[in-house]
Order: sequence, then C-alpha cells, then structure tokens
Amino acid sequence: MMITGQQLINGQWVQGEAGQYQAVNPATAAFIEPVMSYASKAQVHQAVAAAAEAAPLYAATSLEQRAEFLELCADEIMALGDVLPERVALETGYPKARGEGERARTVNQLRLFASSIRSGEYLNIRIDTALPDRQPLPRPDLRYTNQPIGPVVVFGASNFPLAFSVAGGDTAAALAAGCPVIVKGHNSHPGTCELVAQALHKAVQKAGLPAGVFSLIMGSGREVGSELVVAPEVKAVGFTGSLAGGMALFQLANNRPEPIPVFAEMGSVNPVVLLPEALEQNAETIATGFVGSLTLGVGQFCVNPGVAVAIHSPALDRFCAAASAALAKVPAGVMLNEGIAAAYQKGTAHLSEQAGVELVGSGEAVGDKAGFCTQAKLFKVTAEAFLANPHLQEEVFGHVSVLVSCVDEAQLLAVVRTLKGQLTGTLQATAAELATQAELISVLRQKVGRLVVNNFPTGVEVCDAMMHGGPFPAATDARFTSVGTASIARFVRPICFQNYPAELLPPELQNANPWALPRLVNGVKTSAAVEA
Repeated sequence: MMITGQQLINGQWVQGEAGQYQAVNPATAAFIEPVMSYASKAQVHQAVAAAAEAAPLYAATSLEQRAEFLELCADEIMALGDVLPERVALETGYPKARGEGERARTVNQLRLFASSIRSGEYLNIRIDTALPDRQPLPRPDLRYTNQPIGPVVVFGASNFPLAFSVAGGDTAAALAAGCPVIVKGHNSHPGTCELVAQALHKAVQKAGLPAGVFSLIMGSGREVGSELVVAPEVKAVGFTGSLAGGMALFQLANNRPEPIPVFAEMGSVNPVVLLPEALEQNAETIATGFVGSLTLGVGQFCVNPGVAVAIHSPALDRFCAAASAALAKVPAGVMLNEGIAAAYQKGTAHLSEQAGVELVGSGEAVGDKAGFCTQAKLFKVTAEAFLANPHLQEEVFGHVSVLVSCVDEAQLLAVVRTLKGQLTGTLQATAAELATQAELISVLRQKVGRLVVNNFPTGVEVCDAMMHGGPFPAATDARFTSVGTASIARFVRPICFQNYPAELLPPELQNANPWALPRLVNGVKTSAAVEA
C-alpha cells in the first residue's frame, strides 16, 4: 500500500488544496515521508455534500447489508498486513506490538457491531396496535423505531491511532447506525489514517454503497474541524481528546442555527481510592498494579489513574515505598508528539510548584534520549492542601499521578465529594470495607461512568456492557458511552409512525416482522408477527 498524502472525498483520492506538512517520528523527532496535504474549505464542503447525498440511500440499507459492510471494513483493514502496525509505530513511538493489538481491537469492534445490529436491539422497536373501540377515546396504531441521525463527523484521537481514529469506535457506531461518516484524521499519524481510509474505501466499493458514505479529511483541527462542525448537513459529532478541544467543538455546535449533539469524551483524573484494610493486607501488590496502570502506554490513556486517595497510615507508607521502587524501574517514555510532551513537562512542573506537593517517586531520567521523551512521576499532597487548590484536580496527560493523604475517613470522603465528573473511579477494598462504605460508593456512583473494584481503570473492554463516558467534564453527555455496542445510540433518533399505511412501514415495524427482530408489542417482548 502506498501513502499518497491525499484526501478521500466522495470516493476520489485528491490532493489537498490548503498546504502541505509532514508527520514527525516522536522517538527521533525526524520528519516522516511522504509530504501530506491539507484540505481546503471547499474540499470540506465537497465531502459534506457527498455525505448528505449518501445519507438517505445508506439509511435505507438493511441491517444485513450494513453488517456485511462492517465486516468488509474489518477484512480490508486486516488485508493491509504489516504495513499498518509498522506505520503506527513510526508515527506514534508505540512498539509494533501495540499497533497489532490495537488493530485487533479495531477489527473485532467492527465485527461486534455487525453482530449487534443484526439483532436489531438498538432499534428499540415498540408497537402499540390500534384500539378503535377503547373508551372514552380510541387509540391509533403507533409504531416506534430508531433511525439514523444523518451525516456524522468523527475526530481521530492522538493516543489511539486505530481504535479511536479513522475506523475506531465512533466511526463504527455511526456506520452501524446507518450514518455516513466524515473523519477528520489526526495530524500526528496521517499515514496511518490514510492506510485505514484506503481499506474502508475498498469496503465501500465492494459493498456497492454510495461513495459519500465515508470520507477522510486532513487539516488544521481549528480550521477544518470548525468548518466540519458548522456545516448544516452535519447532524452529530464524535470526539475523543482534551477538555479544551471538546468544549470548543461543543460551543460551535450549540451556536449553529440548528444545534447538534457533540459526543465528546474529554478525559479525567480517574481517582483510585485505597481503603485501609486493603492497604494493610496488600499494600505492595496494589502499588505494583497501580504503577503498571499509571505507566501503561506512557500514561497516554484517558483512563489513566491521575489521582489516588488514602488515609495516612504505616500501610500507606508501604504503598509509597513500593510504588517509588516500581517507578524507579520505568524507562523514560516517548510521548505521541511534541505538543503532548511539552504539555506534560509544563503540567508536572506546575504540580511540583504547588504548596504542599512533594515528589515521592519517579521513573528513569530522560538523559540524552532523542525524541519527545518524558519521565514518570508520582507526587504526594495532604488532603487539606488538595481541597484548597483546584489546580491539583486538573488532568496532566501522561504517566503522572497525585497521591492525596487524608487524616481520616471523613476527610477522604470530603476529597471524593470535591472531585469533578470522571470516566472511572476505582476502589481498592476488602469485602468487609465494601459492605460498610455505602456513602462513599454512593458518592462515587454520582461522579463516574465506570466503577472499578480491586482492579485498575486502564483497559476499556469493547463489549455490550461497557460504559466509557461520565458526568461533565469527563464527557459532554453522561447518558452515553463511546465504547461498546450501546454507543450506537448516539447516532440514532426515535421516530413514531401513527396510523401509517401498513404496506409503507419500514420492515422492522411491519406486522409480518420480516427481519424476525425482537419487538415490544402491546407491552410484551416478542419476535412473533402482529396479527392484522
């Protein structure tokens, strides 16, 4: 496969009209061939217009057609072979094995979504048949289903060049829902973006779908991204990234003449609460697991444990000593790009300057390593200082965490209460502690999208039961997940057909139930046909 640096617009690979740039290898700071191009505003509008034209045609496809298309996407990504994980490694500094693992996650996600939409569960079909003789008023025939929301813009994430990028979770969910997708690729890994887009383009062709079902645009996030979000044909946005980036898109979308939803997952500090009995019994084991979670992928995960909270005790001292020893063995890590590395250096320097903050452990020094390398760090602060300083709650993206030491259980609860919305919250606790911590658990449930017990937050399983989102500012809408099959719900909207001619109803609402889907009929869940 050849990387051309072009844009995919309405089924055609074209040179961008708004300038050129090159990706940078973060491990060496060297430029990577080839020269890439930026799309112009006119080209953005061409992609949007193609998506709008394709939208009604793609929405009219059957569940089976869409499922087969998703499986074709997975097959074509695998057909790229070693060139894909090798390019991922070159553009991200990740080892090749990471790219291979993320590719597997991506294709398995596509296949899971294919299986899910075949079941029709996401349609949430409800039928209440007419009751013409009901008194005092008759009931009309009412039939409810979900339909695609329309063209969706997806922003690729910096830290997941495959799983949250061109063919990642947002794209898979939108395509599964029946929505055309325009991906704004991430400029840190443009070659990876193009390779995956080539695979999806082949899948579109093999499935016989309209060319506008999928487009790839590269360019400035501020300029091209803004142009995509305000385009009137666009009906929803999927984003994974920073709070600043997500909120900028959210505000743009809400200031449109027709506001649209922005489903932004914006990260968090993912508190880990270490309860006393658990620490007393397993301080060293918990510390080792914590450091492993903290430094996985150089800490460049939205569920990285950026804050730990515990009550001061000899067991907590043991935890600190074990964590410090484990951190000392962690090599300096390569950050994804120069901007992320600079932000990490600035953020950790800012932490170290805050009143009451002390460094209790660090990884190996960067030394003379080339590229965008940084050192893992663990800070410690008293709960009193933490409660007095909102800056200590701010996420620093990377392998750094702040341990908050409390004097008692009441202060620990006070710290947890002050935390903002989070993607995850973790409890390291014994069974007895869990049974007696109803108030703490209740508070955490209000703060997080996923509550983890005696495990660590890194590792987001792609499955039916996953929730990856949370109260603001972790996400813009706490009701939705960006991972797992429930994420399809973001890109559909309900419609009700009242007294509609039976022969013109969508297949899933017809009396005969030709797709044999589960439906709620007059209050009863069934796959049986409705008697006329």
